[in-house]
Amino acid sequence: MRITLSLTLLAGALLATPAGAQTAAPDYGQDAAWLCRPGRADACATNQDVTVIRADGKRKIEKFRPAVAPTFDCFYVYPTVSLDTTPNSDLTAGPEEQQVAAAQAARFASKCRVFAPLYRQVTLTALRAVMMGQPMTADRAMALADVTAAWNDYRKRDNGGRGVVLIGHSQGAGLLKQLIASSIETDRSVSRNIVSAMLIGTNVAVPPGRDVGGDFKSMKLCKDANQFGCVVSYVSFRADAPPPANSRFGKVEQAGMVAACTNPAALGGGKAVTDAVFGTKGAGTASAPAGPWTTDGAAVTTSFVKTPGLISAECVSAGGFDYLAVTVNADPKDPRTDTIVGDVIANGSILKDWGLHLIDMPVAMGNLVDLADRQAAAWRGVPRKK
Repeated sequence: MRITLSLTLLAGALLATPAGAQTAAPDYGQDAAWLCRPGRADACATNQDVTVIRADGKRKIEKFRPAVAPTFDCFYVYPTVSLDTTPNSDLTAGPEEQQVAAAQAARFASKCRVFAPLYRQVTLTALRAVMMGQPMTADRAMALADVTAAWNDYRKRDNGGRGVVLIGHSQGAGLLKQLIASSIETDRSVSRNIVSAMLIGTNVAVPPGRDVGGDFKSMKLCKDANQFGCVVSYVSFRADAPPPANSRFGKVEQAGMVAACTNPAALGGGKAVTDAVFGTKGAGTASAPAGPWTTDGAAVTTSFVKTPGLISAECVSAGGFDYLAVTVNADPKDPRTDTIVGDVIANGSILKDWGLHLIDMPVAMGNLVDLADRQAAAWRGVPRKK
C-alpha cells in the first residue's frame, strides 16, 4: 500500500471553503468513471486474505470471502493520494488510487456492494505547493461537485431503495461531510436510506456532551451498534503521544464545538480491544516500514495481518482535543511484535501533530466492517445478535 506523507496535508482545511470555477462533472453513467463497482475485477475486488497471529505465535490464514448476495451498499470516497502533476487530478485511476481502495474499501465487500467514484481531487502536487508557501491553485469545489454527481448517479442508477453506508477517509471524509450537510440530511427521501456515515480522519463538529448540532443538524453520532442513520467519526493518536498544540486533528474551528469521537469498538464509551487489520509491510512510504511480526522473523505471505488483542482504543478528551487514543498492548514475553508503525515521518522525524492518521482505518478495520453489517441489519428491521 503506497500512501505518501501528503495523504493528509491540509486536506480538511483546504476543502472547508469551496473555491474556483467548476467545469462540468464527469458522466458517472459510464462505468469508466468509477474506481470500484460491483461485479468488476477492480481495486475493490482484490485479495483480502489475512494472516492471524495469536499471542502464542501460532498463525492461520483467514480466507476472505466476498458477500454472495449483499443486502446493502457502501459508497466510498478515497483520501488524498493522487500523484498527478496538476492541481486537480484527472479521472484515470493510477496505482495510488487503486492501492488505497484495496486497503480501505475492499474489505467491506464481505458485507456490501462497494461503489467508489473517481473524482478530480486536490492532488498531492497542489498540497505540497501550499506547504511551501505557494497559493492554492486547485479548484476545491470541483472535487465536491464530482462526488455529488457520482452520488446522484448511484442513487438514480443503482440504489433502488437499498440501505447505504457512506465511507470516507481524510479528504474523502471531508467531502462526504459536505455532501451530507448540503444534500442528504436536508432531504428525507435521501436520508432515510443512510445506514451510517463513517467519516474517518476528519474533524466533525458537535457541541460538548451532545451528539448532534454542529456540522450536522439532524444526523447524530452513533452510540450503539444497532443504531442507524448516524455518524462514526474519529482521528487517532497514540495514547502515549497525544495531540500537540499545533495539531489540526481532534479540534474544530467553530466556537463552542468539539471534534466528534466515536470508537467503533465501543460506541457506548470506554476502552476496548479493537479488531485491527494492518498492512503486512506497514503504512506506506510516509511511515517506517513494518518490522518482523514475530521474533523468529518468519515471513507473512498475505497482504494483511491481524494480531488479536494487541491494540486497544478509547475516545479521550484532553488538552482541548478529542481523539481516539490507541494503545499497543505489548507483551515482551510473547513472540509477537511489541510495536506498530503508522506515524508520519518526514526527514527522519515523526510529525507528532499527524498522530496515527495513516492508519486511522486499520486500527479498527474489522470493527468498522462488522459495524456496517450490524447497522444495515438494524436498518432493515432485523437487528443482528451480538
